[in-house]
Amino acid sequence: MIAVDAGTSSVRARAIGADGSDGPSAGREFTQYYPRPGWVEHDAAEIWDVTQAVLREVIEAVGVDDVACIGITNQRETIVAWDRTTGEPFGRAIVWQDRRTAARCDELQADGVLAVVRERTGLVLDPYFSGTKIEWLLTEGAVPSDDRLAIGTIDTWLIWNMTGGEVHATDPSNACRTMLYDIGTRKWDRELCELFGVPPACLPELQPSSGRFGLTSERCGVPAGIPISGVAGDQQAALIGQACVREGMAKNTFGTGSFVLLNVGASVPAPTDGMLTSVGWELADGSVTYVLEGSIFVTGAAVQWLRDGLGIIDDAAETGPLAESVDSTDGVVIVPAFTGLGSPYWDPYARGTVLGISRGTTRAHLARAVVESMAYQTRDVIEAMKSASGVEVSDLRIDGGASAMDLLAQLCADQLGVTVRRPTDLETTSRGAAFLAGIAEGVWDGLESLAETWTLEREFAPTSDRDAPDVAYATWLRAVERSRNWQR
Repeated sequence: MIAVDAGTSSVRARAIGADGSDGPSAGREFTQYYPRPGWVEHDAAEIWDVTQAVLREVIEAVGVDDVACIGITNQRETIVAWDRTTGEPFGRAIVWQDRRTAARCDELQADGVLAVVRERTGLVLDPYFSGTKIEWLLTEGAVPSDDRLAIGTIDTWLIWNMTGGEVHATDPSNACRTMLYDIGTRKWDRELCELFGVPPACLPELQPSSGRFGLTSERCGVPAGIPISGVAGDQQAALIGQACVREGMAKNTFGTGSFVLLNVGASVPAPTDGMLTSVGWELADGSVTYVLEGSIFVTGAAVQWLRDGLGIIDDAAETGPLAESVDSTDGVVIVPAFTGLGSPYWDPYARGTVLGISRGTTRAHLARAVVESMAYQTRDVIEAMKSASGVEVSDLRIDGGASAMDLLAQLCADQLGVTVRRPTDLETTSRGAAFLAGIAEGVWDGLESLAETWTLEREFAPTSDRDAPDVAYATWLRAVERSRNWQR
């Protein structure tokens, strides 16, 4: 199986064997655009070019005859609009981090729309989600709402291109992040489409997360005839890759942002304050798994800020050693609310805040403060999840690039008061996409068989002293309050 992981800053292709073993991989970054404060955009054509390049590289390394299928996982709420007759995008994609529709969300909230959105979609009214992004494209972005228009998340865009424009489809784990999808009926909701002015005909067909979407086309730039058989949003894919396939299991993926997901089983849970309810995945037999999610907008992106914005590191890998070179932040607290705050605050007007700087503050203190902010934000979500749902998280599985830092893993254990477990394979997102595709093509019998593929690399037990983490967390909460409601 080959997994295509189309993330927020790069696309990576990776081969995974039928025994779960690693194969060749390739990855490339693509351009980030910030045309105005709070706006984040991508060039969808560049994303497709990068995807073709990494796919070709891995297929050539593996040999096309040995590729059973392709699975896709992707940044979720990012929206692409394109011309179905030419395949050309209508302008740039609006990225999940983009906050341009914050005022529109306020208007909808004032109009009393929140209750309907919460009940049907499991989401909140926030510019993070795709509904108001699509509305903006149609009203402000000069995107035509006629028969030429095709709209979708990044998975939909890639499927369209891989199949030579033959398949316009998505899966429920991506559809449920648009604010246009009813998680109970598992269909596009016509009333919500009308609310946001979205023509239903421009939306993709809904297909199970594990099942054959189509075959690669000779027109797509990679070998033709390879089944595309698994699709899931990146966070749901990571939950599968972590083998959290039973109710009550939880994970946190540290990527550009961080996302805590808790498997809550086959029934739609009631709306939960501060948390999101999403479809985890749907299998070909129609069975579905739901998740509670806490979305943290900025974690790994704060490391990128240290590198690209401040220039205090040359490579992201320097962050852990630099942070560990000091015993504490010496009073410095960084709230990385660069694009607002997600769960449990949902404040699009919050902005990044650095507090506690003194003449003795060094780049090491700033690096440690960024790492600590990842642990504090994880606790924010877990505390809200426990309070609202009554579910106790007995342990937490972590993955993503930043999870390689032992300091971060230990800080999370200390803040949460639970054991944190890190697998040998930190690229669980791509592994989950490969698993979904492999199940569809008969490589694996089902989700339960995936537990055998998960192996522990290291676990981190929490400190027995609960006072110090609690005092540090109280200081964090004070800093969060100073960052909130800043940019009105």
